[in-house]
Amino acid sequence: MVLKRDGVCVILKTPVDEMPQVEYWGRDFGMGQSEPLLGQLDAMTLKVTPPQEKPDAALRPSLLPQGAEAFAGRPGLEAYRGAKPVFARWTTVNTSVASEGTDEFGTSITITAEDAVNKIRLELTLALQHGGLILITQTITNTSDASGADGAAEPLTVNWLESTLPMPKRVDTLTQFTGRWPLEKQPRSAALPSGSVTRECRHGKTGHESPWMFIATNGEPKWSEGDVWACHLAWSGNQTYRIDNLPCHEPLIGAGELLGPGEIRLAGGEHYTTPQVCFSYSAEGLDGMASRFHTWLRGTPGRVNPVTKPRPFTLNTWEAVYFDHNEATLNKLADRAAEVGVERFVLDDGWFHLRRDDTKGLGDWVVDPAVWPNGLDALAEHVHGLGMEFGLWFEPEMVNLDSDCAREHPEWILAAPEAVPYREDVSYRTQYVLDLANPAAYRHVHDQMAALIGQLGIDYIKWDHNRDVTEPVHDGQYGLHEQTLACYRLFDDLKREFPGLEIESCSSGGARTDAGILQHADRIWGSDSNDPRDRVDIQRYTELVVPPEMIGAHVGPSPAHSTWRAADLSYRAAISLEGCSGFEWNILECSDQELASLKAFVALYKELRGLLHTGRVQHADFIDPALRGRGVVSADGSHAVWVVATTTNLRDALAERLHVRGLDPSRTYRVRLRDEVGEPRWGWNTPQWIAAACNGGFEASGSLLEQIGLQLPPLWPMQAVILEIKAM
Repeated sequence: MVLKRDGVCVILKTPVDEMPQVEYWGRDFGMGQSEPLLGQLDAMTLKVTPPQEKPDAALRPSLLPQGAEAFAGRPGLEAYRGAKPVFARWTTVNTSVASEGTDEFGTSITITAEDAVNKIRLELTLALQHGGLILITQTITNTSDASGADGAAEPLTVNWLESTLPMPKRVDTLTQFTGRWPLEKQPRSAALPSGSVTRECRHGKTGHESPWMFIATNGEPKWSEGDVWACHLAWSGNQTYRIDNLPCHEPLIGAGELLGPGEIRLAGGEHYTTPQVCFSYSAEGLDGMASRFHTWLRGTPGRVNPVTKPRPFTLNTWEAVYFDHNEATLNKLADRAAEVGVERFVLDDGWFHLRRDDTKGLGDWVVDPAVWPNGLDALAEHVHGLGMEFGLWFEPEMVNLDSDCAREHPEWILAAPEAVPYREDVSYRTQYVLDLANPAAYRHVHDQMAALIGQLGIDYIKWDHNRDVTEPVHDGQYGLHEQTLACYRLFDDLKREFPGLEIESCSSGGARTDAGILQHADRIWGSDSNDPRDRVDIQRYTELVVPPEMIGAHVGPSPAHSTWRAADLSYRAAISLEGCSGFEWNILECSDQELASLKAFVALYKELRGLLHTGRVQHADFIDPALRGRGVVSADGSHAVWVVATTTNLRDALAERLHVRGLDPSRTYRVRLRDEVGEPRWGWNTPQWIAAACNGGFEASGSLLEQIGLQLPPLWPMQAVILEIKAM
């Protein structure tokens, strides 16, 4: 069977009563050619002759690799019934191929496999999304009679159910990620490990040092060229990433939910569905890989269209006032925000019952009358009257012991029973996890949030999650799976009840950043770091999956609160322009000159966001480790914006050239240097084109800009230039 879409081809062998095998996953060499890949393939079927042929198991594992296929790596399914392990032997396997619209080739395949001996059924769907991203989901069902009359009375316990795809033998490098607060998404590339290797995340959320993704390449990955095979788990709970690199098989890459002990126990008729596992192949390096994620996420249901509703410029109050809430001060801050062009004003932590520091109040989502004697109504009305959206901070999954919620309902806390009363050593910031899978706890949080959303006309929620989930015991069972689904459900319920409500997922910064949460949230907070030196890398690796309009990227004060490193406003603004921009700053303290620059920057953001939030993201493959080059080009190649920045001293006196990709080589473009927020500084060599670019721009062909490129000035450390390139 053959699946093809947007430059990606998947060819599967479908032997009788065996799970299909992936013969090929990669570039569709037939694109634009009269002879498609492997000659004239039937549109839906690559015929297996004879049809009864068994799989060449010693060489090629199936879509669900198992020991029954002579696969000696990590099995795709590990389960047991009672004390007996389940080794799946499929007695019937049915496959069906579907296509979207008028596509000649299939875009998805669904496999339904039955094991009459072990009383299980598996349904696996592999779907090529618009943009060429592959999604695999699996559902396993206990088909035994619930009464046990068929001799299978014991529940089916699933230890794991993971999805994999094969890669060519020439793959030799694995890139994964680590990090910390507030320095997320730090890449680590090394030789592809031998054997069956897993990496786990046990934070109860994606985590600051999450693997984030597995990226396999031949040699070090590049941004603009080379084959890439990547895997990302669209799930916000615990995770397993896996590589099987064995002498007898092609390497496998995959992932799945990391389940707790006995977490999935299926009675007769019950089923478990895995999170989506995303697979992205690219023949155009990391940029091509990321583009497939962006296309898919931009098209997911319920997504705010940045064309019909441009992404608002936001001011968040956290670093402006922290817990020091004062209505008069915040009204003045809102006035100042409106003056410089801010479109969304978000009141952060500190507004609710007892909340004078981070030790009290979580779980009591009612306005504190001691700080807000008139409630938040007047502030919300004032913000709306200034023409801005009003946002509010919540941490719905958390609770402090010093709260009415915890005092009245200690049984709502998600923790091991023997930890009651709760041990101090398992709290973080003196907070605990609220069991949202408990219907009463869920109603409590939902109803308090909904009351405020309706009363204040809240347009936006900043939704935080500041601690790990370490003892997720719900009703005596490991309950992280249900906790994660309850979080998703609360997002969805509130957005359904309040059309137009937008929600940001924050988790001490980027500790819950994944394609799972982004099918419920409207954007993520990339990091609590507002240091642009760190942000330039955090953001570029976050957008390997997340489109830039879904990454909060704010301008903070100098020095940065997270590193105490100083940076020019022009540099802070340029790096912020690469995401969904805003201020994390007490702009009441700004000078008149700074305010003028802020107003100019907000205007520049509004002018360019139509391109920045819809175009294709690109990066330059600079050799100098101090240089960063990141651009966005429109789909028709008529418009591009590039930010070129340094992180430290350039290695050489002569800087590199910027080769601008994605333009029409036959068209003429005007190149401008946008310096509304300040002129960058550089050393002794100034390329001749700079003067023209600063004075209305100069003209050049798309071919020249790509093939010859622009000689960059030798920027000083932590300086940036913003270039706009527009067809004449």
